[in-house]
Amino acid sequence: MVKKAGFGGGCHWCTEAVFMALKGVQSVQQGWIASDEGNNSFSEAVIVEYDPEVIGFDTLIAVHLYTHGSTSQHSMRGKYRSAVYTFLDEDSTEAKAAIARLQLEFEHPIITQVLSFADFKMSRYELLNYYFSDTQKPFCENYINPKLKLLMKKFAAVTRVDKLRHL
Repeated sequence: MVKKAGFGGGCHWCTEAVFMALKGVQSVQQGWIASDEGNNSFSEAVIVEYDPEVIGFDTLIAVHLYTHGSTSQHSMRGKYRSAVYTFLDEDSTEAKAAIARLQLEFEHPIITQVLSFADFKMSRYELLNYYFSDTQKPFCENYINPKLKLLMKKFAAVTRVDKLRHL
């Protein structure tokens, strides 16, 4: 059984690379997600399809919180909304509980919202698989590599080391 969730917080190139480097993740779609009501504008994010028998939703949420500024309320939050987007009501409840548990590990309040998924716009084809198409681009070396190194250290059990040998 495959499940899916959306994650937004920072640059979708970074978010895409992080989730592509995880065991149990079957696909990552990079683009913009909109929710409803007050969060109906599109914000950079990814949709992750994953096998819950290999990696749990709570682990995906933990990875997400640790690999972007989940405690930072900055001026670019409109473009980079910190969110977990859910497709099912029960996933919303689970996500809120996971964030509440993980709050104990963070010094500052987590600002990541749990929002229902409403719409998605895919990035242009040439921007997909941004990191793994050329890991030596300056943006990749300066912004994505540190996130992937943190991933390998903190989440080693679920990291696909085969994809990250170059680090």
